[in-house]
Amino acid sequence: MERLPEVELLTLLAVARIGDGAYGVAILDEIRTSSGMEASVAAVYAALERLDRQGLVRVSLSDPVPERGGRARREYRLTPIGRTRLRRERAAAMRIWRLKPVEDDSSSW
Repeated sequence: MERLPEVELLTLLAVARIGDGAYGVAILDEIRTSSGMEASVAAVYAALERLDRQGLVRVSLSDPVPERGGRARREYRLTPIGRTRLRRERAAAMRIWRLKPVEDDSSSW
């Protein structure tokens, strides 16, 4: 299994954390809050498109926002395949971290 690129992994994880009704700006905010990473809007939307093509998320349109000129949002939700992929990504990361304990001495790397 090829690992997901970082922005796709963070995007998939953000969708999982938010749950149903996750939309672009909320996903971007979750990535920034949880990881401290500054992802661009374009990078997140590109990642969402790739994740949708892979069947890891599904997109649907919400009802229009209840305000004048309100538009429908593209909402994303994790698929069962996406949930399985997140579990595999987490397991792979944990295997890597178990290979060598992290030490305070940076010269050991």
